[in-house]
Amino acid sequence: MKRTHPMTIGMTARSTSKLVPGLIAAATVLGTSFLVTRAMTRKAEAENPPQGQFVTAGGVRLHYTVHGDAAHPPLVLLHGNGASATEMEISGLVDLAARHFRVYAFDRPGYGHSERPTHGHSYTPEAQARLFLEALRTLGVERPIVLGHSWGSMVAFAMGLAEPEALRALVLVSGYYTPSLRLDSPLMGLPALPVLGPLLRHTISPLLSRAIWPLMTRRIFAPRPVTENFKKRYPTWMSLRPGTLQASAAESGMMIWEGIKQRRHESKLSVPTVIVAGEADLLVITRWQSQRLADRLPQSRLHVVPGEGHMVHHTATPAVMEAIAEAWHISKPLVTTSSSLAEAALAPVQELHGGRAQRAA
Repeated sequence: MKRTHPMTIGMTARSTSKLVPGLIAAATVLGTSFLVTRAMTRKAEAENPPQGQFVTAGGVRLHYTVHGDAAHPPLVLLHGNGASATEMEISGLVDLAARHFRVYAFDRPGYGHSERPTHGHSYTPEAQARLFLEALRTLGVERPIVLGHSWGSMVAFAMGLAEPEALRALVLVSGYYTPSLRLDSPLMGLPALPVLGPLLRHTISPLLSRAIWPLMTRRIFAPRPVTENFKKRYPTWMSLRPGTLQASAAESGMMIWEGIKQRRHESKLSVPTVIVAGEADLLVITRWQSQRLADRLPQSRLHVVPGEGHMVHHTATPAVMEAIAEAWHISKPLVTTSSSLAEAALAPVQELHGGRAQRAA
């Protein structure tokens, strides 16, 4: 029989004596984090029930809100990574646009109150584009202007590539269009990984994210301060729920590759496009992203807003509204609409442009 050296036994015992308390402490932290995350998730959902309606597309139940006169031309708003339609509403853009358009603000899959079933579904920009195009057909929304902010601009772009005849124009705000090295992309994608991801997003990831939330929001709003409206009204914990963290992490992880794919097909885009970006955006560099895209798309117009950052629709809302108005004017009129109706729908936007020209003068 092989004999065990006494020194080995002693080392093993000492190691075990140190390991067990560490495992107990880790389990306690994870267990406590799980309970806190579950409680905060339930509280957030109870305090922020759905305010809009639901439509099912491709087996996915999508939540949306509608604003403005039904006689006005349609405008669809798609938010960025980690946000929701509520963020669009808080920005003030929804109320401003609803004076001139029938506004449909969607929660993208996994955000707000929209579902994100994992079995048999893909959520690339192309896949999400198909969902929203089907949803718009179901709702009877014909040839809308589609505005996408940040990651949502990739979805809007994909909609324009998939069915250009179904859209009137695109407005792409603070988007990612030119593949570039993003060191934050793999890190932000950790909560979407198999095995490790579920553990993280149900325990420590929500609490860590809540701890650094003020820093994150300052960065995405920089160089402007975070607006008081956003600080007071945005339901932070709705973005920190495990399911939402999974959606956000998955989109962060796929961003570079999807940017490469989109870059390969962008020359096929025929939809009139207005590109909007803050000159001082710290998340996506405007010179490398928006300006380069505008150079590559002959049917596009570029609006670079001086001194603004990534959340330009919050901090320079009128500038984004002017871009939407321009998208209306550079796009072709609805061929199925009578001239009198077309003129009636166009009048409010002409008013907006007239007001802007008067102010500039």
